[in-house]
Amino acid sequence: MTPTRTFDLLERFTTKFPGHKALAEKTQGNWEFYTSEQYNETAHHFALGLLELGFKKGDKIVTVTNNRPQWNFADMGMAMIGVVHVPVYTSMIAEEYAYVIEHSDASMVIVSDKKLYDLIHPEARKLKGVKHFYTFDDIKGAMSWKEITKLGKKANSETREKLEDIKHAIGPKELVSIIYTSGTTGQSKGVMLSHENLVQNFLKASEVFQLNEEDRYLAIIPVCHVGGRMGNYQTQYSGACVYYAENMGTIAVNLKEIQATGFDAVPRILEKIFDSVMAKGRGLTGMKKKIFFWAVDLGFKYNPHGENGWLYERKLKIADKLIFSKWRAALGGHAKMVGCGGAALQPRLERVFWASGLKIINMYGLTETSPIITINRTEKGFCKLGSVGTVIDGVDLKIADDGEVLCKGHCVMMGYYKDEAQTKSVFDEEGWFHTGDVGHLEEGKFLYITDRKKEIFKLSSGKFVAPQLIENRLKESAFIDQVMVVGEHQKFASALLVPDFKYLKEWRAQQKLVNGKSNQELIAQPEVNAAINEEIKRINKSLQEWERISRSRLVAEEWSPASGELSASLKLKRKVVAQRYDDLLSSIYHKKV
Repeated sequence: MTPTRTFDLLERFTTKFPGHKALAEKTQGNWEFYTSEQYNETAHHFALGLLELGFKKGDKIVTVTNNRPQWNFADMGMAMIGVVHVPVYTSMIAEEYAYVIEHSDASMVIVSDKKLYDLIHPEARKLKGVKHFYTFDDIKGAMSWKEITKLGKKANSETREKLEDIKHAIGPKELVSIIYTSGTTGQSKGVMLSHENLVQNFLKASEVFQLNEEDRYLAIIPVCHVGGRMGNYQTQYSGACVYYAENMGTIAVNLKEIQATGFDAVPRILEKIFDSVMAKGRGLTGMKKKIFFWAVDLGFKYNPHGENGWLYERKLKIADKLIFSKWRAALGGHAKMVGCGGAALQPRLERVFWASGLKIINMYGLTETSPIITINRTEKGFCKLGSVGTVIDGVDLKIADDGEVLCKGHCVMMGYYKDEAQTKSVFDEEGWFHTGDVGHLEEGKFLYITDRKKEIFKLSSGKFVAPQLIENRLKESAFIDQVMVVGEHQKFASALLVPDFKYLKEWRAQQKLVNGKSNQELIAQPEVNAAINEEIKRINKSLQEWERISRSRLVAEEWSPASGELSASLKLKRKVVAQRYDDLLSSIYHKKV
C-alpha cells in the first residue's frame, strides 16, 4: 500500500516487513531493537492512552528529546488520533521553550532526560494550558511516558473502536505537525505541515535513495528537524532499520559498529568528518603522506559517470585502493550514500566524498517545504555535483526577476500557526511560495543556491556580496573553522574568523613554535595571524575584486548552538554574532565604539 497519512507507515511495516527490526537505540552499551510489530503495537497503545486521558483531534503535544525509538511511538500515536505533534530541539534556552509551549497551545510536554526536565518543567508549570508533563527516561518524581501506554493497554472496546473511527476519518491534507523554525533572526515561527506535505516528500526521497530491508541507516540529524524527520520516515517506508546515533561525538563509532549502509547529515557534520580524515593524513610521513594528499587532490576534481576521462578513472582506482578504501573502512566499510541538506555544502567536499565511494545526495528545501524542493540523483543526466539537484515530481519551481527561488506543489506548508500576516507575506498573488533564497538554474533544471536573499548585502560602491559563497571558500582552509563575512554599506568586505584551534596547535608544533595556553593567546601570536592572512590572500585570488576580504579579525570562542552563534540545525546566526562582536566589527571599519 502507498501511504497517504504518516501513520500508514505502521500498517505497511507490519504487512510488508513482518518480524523485521525497525528501530534501534544504544542502551547500556548494547543495541536494543524494536520489531515492526512492537513498533505498531506500542504506537497504538500510546494513541489509546491519549484518548483515555481525554485528548482529542487538534490538541497539541510538545516533545523535546534526543533521537530515540520512543519519539516514533509518540509521533505515530498522536497522528492516529489527530493530535498535533510539536517536536522541538534539545538545545534551546528556557525562555524559548516557554514561548513554543505557550504559542503552540500545547497541553502536554514530553522530555527525554533529567537535564531537560529540570530546565523545562518549571517553565511549563507557569503555563495554564499545560495539563500533563512526562519523560522518556525514568526520572524520580516525574511521570513516565510508559504510564500513557499502560492506560492504552487497559483501554476498553469502546475506546479501541473510537481510535479506528478517528484513524479512518483523517485525511491527507489535515494538519499533523507544527515545527518551529530555529531561525537565524527573530522569533521562531510555527510551520504547519499536513500529512500530504510529509508523506509526498518521503515518497519522493525513497525513489532517490532506494533503500531496502537489508539496509542499516544511522539517523544523525535530530528527528525534530524536518530533514531528519523526512529521512526517518523514508527509511521506515523502505523497510530499512533505523539506528539512532548516541550523540554527535559517537557518529564514527556508531557507523562502524552497525556497518551502516547510509546516514543523514548537515554540511557541518561532513566538514567535521573530513577534518578528522585530513588530520590523520597530516600525521603521515614520507611517501604515505604524499600519496594521501595526491588522492585528496584527485578527489577534489571528481566528476561522476566517467566525465573526466579514462586516465582520471585509472588514477582514481589506484587512489581508491591505497587511500579511499580506508576512508570507507573507518565509516564501517558499507556506507554508500548520505542525505545532506540544511545549508550550503562546499562543492569540493561533495566531490571528494563521491570520489571516495560515498555518494552525498545534496538536496534543497526549507521547513516550510517539508523539506525537499530539489534533490540530486545518482543517474547520469540527473546528477550535477555542486548543484542541489532537480525539482521533485509534483512540485513546480521558477526563478523570480530578482533571483529568488519560488515554488508550488504538495511540499508547501499550510501556513504559519496563528500568524496569517506572516503567511500572506511569503505567498504572492499567483500562489507561489517565496523561499527567501537566491539561486539560478543551469541546463534549465539544475538548481544552484547563491545565498539567503536577506543575507546578501550591498557595498557602498553598489556591488552586491553573497557572504555564504565566500564563507565556504574561506572554510576550505585548514586554518579556518567558522567565518562570518560582513560589509553592508561599507567600502569593502571583511570577516570574523574562528580558527580551527586543533589544527592550529598541530601546525605550530610542526613549525616548532610555542603553543599558547589558551585560544586567546593563540590568536594573538604574530605567526598565527600571518599564516591566516596568507590563506585569505590565496583565497581572495579566486574571488571577484569586490568580494575579496580586505580585513579580518580572529575570535577565540568556538561557535556552537549551546553558545548561541549557531542555530540548532548548525546554521550561522548572523544577528547574534554581529551583536556579540559589535566592538570587534566596529574596529574593522574604524567606527567609534
